[in-house]
Amino acid sequence: MAADAPLLPAIPPNMPQVPARRRFSRWLGRTVLRLGGWRVTGELPDIPRLVLIAAPHSSNWDGVWGMAAKLALGFDVRVLGKDSLFWWPLSIVLRRLGVIAVDRGNPQGVVEQAIELVRTSPRMWYALTPEGTRKPVRQWKSGFLKIAHGAGVPVLMAYFHYPDRTIGVGPLFHPSGDLQADMAAVREWYRPWMGKNRGTV
Repeated sequence: MAADAPLLPAIPPNMPQVPARRRFSRWLGRTVLRLGGWRVTGELPDIPRLVLIAAPHSSNWDGVWGMAAKLALGFDVRVLGKDSLFWWPLSIVLRRLGVIAVDRGNPQGVVEQAIELVRTSPRMWYALTPEGTRKPVRQWKSGFLKIAHGAGVPVLMAYFHYPDRTIGVGPLFHPSGDLQADMAAVREWYRPWMGKNRGTV
């Protein structure tokens, strides 16, 4: 990385953000990225609601660098977690990290619950990994496309590229409702990026 390369992109006003008073967490995130030689590139969209996906997901280190980027940018991203995990005091930590309890036994289904959350929230960036595992997979889970299309929001494509230690923010993708065509387009866009242990196959 060039010495004068920017560590982080500009923060748009409509991006969901954590309270400004959490200065220590932002400092911590930036410090971890800087010590690891990582940076975040691309342009963050100035919209309040979207579905954020990140790939390739091939290592536990993705969580370290991803969390560091989240803290450094101060953006308030949400993920779903099993409601059984929300016992005290773990529930306090999970909520602080942006995890929302989801009832897997609800007949409405996880995807429908996520659609309702995104659609009815004034601001929400909902994040998930389309591969669903660190292992190589031929088929990505289509939940992110269903959630985005159902909630009427775009998909923000982000990537890990380990050769130059970059977390990249790509373009917005607007699902058409054709799952097969949309998935093919998203997978093709991810083809150049290389995770710690593999690409997106």
